[in-house]
Amino acid sequence: MRSSNPVFSRRGFSRDNGYAGFNAQPQAGGAAVGTQQANPYAQGNPYAGAGQQAPTNPYANNPYAQQDLQGAPPQTPVTTGRMTMDDVVMRTATTLGTLVVTAALAWALLPVDDANIGKSYGIAIGAGLIAMILGFVQAFKRKASPPLILAYAALEGVFLGVVSSVVDNRIASGAAMQAVLGTMAVFLGVLVAYKAGWIRVNRRFYGFVMAAALGFILLMGVNLLFAAFGGGDGLGFRSGGLGIMFGIIGILLGACFLALDFKQVEDGIAYGAPREEAWLAAFGLTMTLVWIYMEFLRIIAILQGND
Repeated sequence: MRSSNPVFSRRGFSRDNGYAGFNAQPQAGGAAVGTQQANPYAQGNPYAGAGQQAPTNPYANNPYAQQDLQGAPPQTPVTTGRMTMDDVVMRTATTLGTLVVTAALAWALLPVDDANIGKSYGIAIGAGLIAMILGFVQAFKRKASPPLILAYAALEGVFLGVVSSVVDNRIASGAAMQAVLGTMAVFLGVLVAYKAGWIRVNRRFYGFVMAAALGFILLMGVNLLFAAFGGGDGLGFRSGGLGIMFGIIGILLGACFLALDFKQVEDGIAYGAPREEAWLAAFGLTMTLVWIYMEFLRIIAILQGND
């Protein structure tokens, strides 16, 4: 399990020591019964060697994900030390709570009036850059580091607090609350659609989302370079009609990454992932929600700024 930010790769879909989320059946307390009930998205286990088509538990080394030599789940599921949905909810609430608190403090303590906006912007950009670095560090770590994740959330909160204050007070009154409501609506909508089976997360879905996200990020990077060297908004991808269109695309991509996050959480619980993996789930969900919030905030700023 790794972060959901489109910049980062996902351990859940790789060939490393993470779980092969779409290619093996749950082994430790999952819903599978019998050796024939495999993942409906799997076409055999591509991670097995020649002649080894039996699904394996990628968390076999976790002492709490017990299994026999045939890969069958234990008769009595072991829950101690394994990730549960309560763990994911609590860790996510802690991470988002840290972000919200620091965002509120930044909003209150870093004024954005004409006399102080330069200083506040500088602090926000510095916090955002450090948060990005911490995000990359955690994304490439093999294990979750709660202090690192909480530090990322705190610094990201400072950045969001100042940016939200600027947009809300100087461009579009009420934009921050509207962006929060929009982000919550997307989260709940994707959750309902995922649980109802309307969104089927498989390898094709994953490949499409990653390709679309890569193209989106490359376009935004090119736009940023043109803006840095040519001034203005570069190619115009972040303002006006094009800005609104790309903002909507960004929100849709964020929704797709939420579906991938939900799948990874579901697989981690089914496979008997160790409890500390819940911090990675919280980290990924937080990054995705920040992504969606920023896209909403920008769209609202464009719409109200043109009134």
